[in-house]
Amino acid sequence: MSKNADLHARRLAATPRGVGVLGDFFAVRAENSLVWDAEGRRFIDFAAGIAVLNTGHRHPKVTAAVQAQLEAFTHTCYQVVPYEGYVKLAETLNEIVPINGPKKTAFFTTGAEAVENAIKIARAATGRSGVIAFSGAFHGRTMMGMALTGKVNPYKLNFGPMPADVFHAPFPVHGVSVADSLKYVQHLFKADVDPKRVAAIIIEPVQGEGGFYVAPKELMIGLRKICDEHGILLIADEIQTGFARTGKTFAMDHHEVKADLMTMAKSLAGGFPLSAVTGRAELMDAPAPGGLGGTYAGSPLAVAAALAVIEVIREEKLNERAERLGAGLKEKLNSLKGAVPQIADVRGLGFMVAVEFNKAGSDEPDADFAKKVQTEAMKRGLILLTCGVYSNVIRFLAPITIEDAVFAEALDILEAALKA
Repeated sequence: MSKNADLHARRLAATPRGVGVLGDFFAVRAENSLVWDAEGRRFIDFAAGIAVLNTGHRHPKVTAAVQAQLEAFTHTCYQVVPYEGYVKLAETLNEIVPINGPKKTAFFTTGAEAVENAIKIARAATGRSGVIAFSGAFHGRTMMGMALTGKVNPYKLNFGPMPADVFHAPFPVHGVSVADSLKYVQHLFKADVDPKRVAAIIIEPVQGEGGFYVAPKELMIGLRKICDEHGILLIADEIQTGFARTGKTFAMDHHEVKADLMTMAKSLAGGFPLSAVTGRAELMDAPAPGGLGGTYAGSPLAVAAALAVIEVIREEKLNERAERLGAGLKEKLNSLKGAVPQIADVRGLGFMVAVEFNKAGSDEPDADFAKKVQTEAMKRGLILLTCGVYSNVIRFLAPITIEDAVFAEALDILEAALKA
């Protein structure tokens, strides 16, 4: 039995099927945009740990920062013995996060934890309980995260009942206009929840699992107006969109309106578990002491990595690079529309790009074709992820630091997989 096959058999015996796994190979080494498996095969990583590695696997600056922190200390629990790195990173995010006025930041461990705490903060600050999210949204696998998520299978399947006071409006896709979405929020106020009881509206500026649909500027303007009218807080979930992925440090930098609270995770710490909530200072101070935190929240190692990540984004001009790489990827995909009639749409901001597949000559989503392209690309050494409510979208999340030659090689593999 091969080494990968042996590990695969051990995995099936030792771990539950609920933790779905894409690859049947096992990583032993990685560098920037490349991963090598247990049998020495090389893969180009266009998944990047689901948007975690915008600065690539083991960026030298990130690795050095973590090694230096390892020599000092690994854990004290910030709530017991604080450390400067936590404060310095909070100061840094307070400077760069696009929210008006004085800001404060708290750290957690996972994206779902950041979302849970953003809701806690919103409820504490407003004295209200209701939350409005959107169809197609993904906000995590914890109970509140699942309740907010706008996709049942697989995220909510068999896990109910969900936490109460969560409502969904349709995101403006699949024939739904911005006007329809905003009108439906007003409909919720008539049919389901008094706006005076709504604490927050939470939205991804670009839907991640939902299919990389970009929130139109008119939608953000309309939501901001509704929030201001009713004293509701606007939460931007930037867990997948943050840290140069969209060609700006945050996707909300593309909008003229500002959120009140923002959640971050994934690429914040270059592969180390860290999440954050940044918000207007008076909102962040609403929970009582002890109401926020966690044993591992703001891990010193992850904080050191995050400070290095933000330096790398600046020094290597990753916002500009994301724009250039994304333009090249879109150009390649659009050039293949004639040869691949299943390509229905190519979209995205910066290097957060997706291609959607429908059955040739129709509007019917083609999840089978998306899966075949993913499988064919994997055989040829390119790791791709699918997404979308109908699972008919392939999303591209390669490290923004990917070498030009490797990027060109990946585009050739992608073309071959699409045509195959």
